[in-house]
Amino acid sequence: MIDRVKFKDTEVSRLGLGTMRLPCKTPLKREANPLIDYKKGQELVDLAYQNGVNYFDTAYIYHAGKSEAFIGSALKKYPRDTYFLADKLPMWMCLKQNDLERIFNKQLKRCDVDYFDFYLLHSLDKGNWEKVKKFNAIDFVEQKRKEGKVKYFGFSFHGTLDVLEEIVAAHDWDFAQIQMNYLDWKNYKSKEQYEILEKAGIPVIIMEPLRGGKLANVPKAAEEIFNKANPDKSIASWAIGYDASFDNVLTILSGMNAPEQMMDNINTLTDFKPYTQQEMNICYNAAAIINKNDIIPCTGCDYCADCPKNIKISTVFALYNKLKTEDISLSDAKAQYLTIDANANACIKCGKCKTHCPQMIDIPGLLNGKIKEVF
Repeated sequence: MIDRVKFKDTEVSRLGLGTMRLPCKTPLKREANPLIDYKKGQELVDLAYQNGVNYFDTAYIYHAGKSEAFIGSALKKYPRDTYFLADKLPMWMCLKQNDLERIFNKQLKRCDVDYFDFYLLHSLDKGNWEKVKKFNAIDFVEQKRKEGKVKYFGFSFHGTLDVLEEIVAAHDWDFAQIQMNYLDWKNYKSKEQYEILEKAGIPVIIMEPLRGGKLANVPKAAEEIFNKANPDKSIASWAIGYDASFDNVLTILSGMNAPEQMMDNINTLTDFKPYTQQEMNICYNAAAIINKNDIIPCTGCDYCADCPKNIKISTVFALYNKLKTEDISLSDAKAQYLTIDANANACIKCGKCKTHCPQMIDIPGLLNGKIKEVF
């Protein structure tokens, strides 16, 4: 049975099931794909629940708005007080005050529940934080808590450190969700984010522990480092264990879409022992190798999927990264690139994708720079 972490008057499983990358019926990008395979998805939820996972995370936009209905249906067979359901309010989609109420009520209906255990202000950065203040979103969620429709209130974050400091000081938060892994500890300033939250006494929920799967498929040189240290551990388990070694981590969200991924994570976080400094250094050495490969820090979240030219941005970036990690030859990469319905050649540099990217990637710059140079 998976380890659990004390949280207020309850316990949360050290592993949480994220529902942004569920199994789908078609080979389209999972994140923007509404055709969830309910049978395979249900099997994953059952496997998680039966092994002690009690934290399930969804959001209004996941799987083109279909993730909430799926997880609500999948959990219906279990007693409501035996699991935690987390959902998020997308501030960038709130254009007027009553949008908060409309979206929240729609989320309850989609999930077919009376309340959310964990509720977050989604993907806060400078722009979304300004909307939080403009529409008094904190007061809105606190009112929902008084009504018994929210238990614990927090936020997910994708911004700069000064904005995080302001958010932390603005409210007595129950928890916060940040992107954290051994690669982003320096690259994404996860170290500073974690320390700000730890100092404020705010428990941390981790997203992207594998950076959209990138840390399960590392360059060969990094893989050799891990295998030399422990040939019995999977590459992915190194990243999961890294995050679990921090005291202020409440749970680690993983977008598992296959039973073997689920069991690997469960086994990693059962009777888990925090990493030694030597093991942490192995992870940092692997990060240095990954950085040398000039990989684009795309996690495949597809928040950029509403490109006016329908460019398959995450698909293009994934192909580029496969080339850089030597998983594919240049000739094969170029051949695959030509099969992408809309590639970098269609970019009009409107910048819409850039404003939606949680990783703050200069998408137009890369499409018209590195991508066109290689392909």
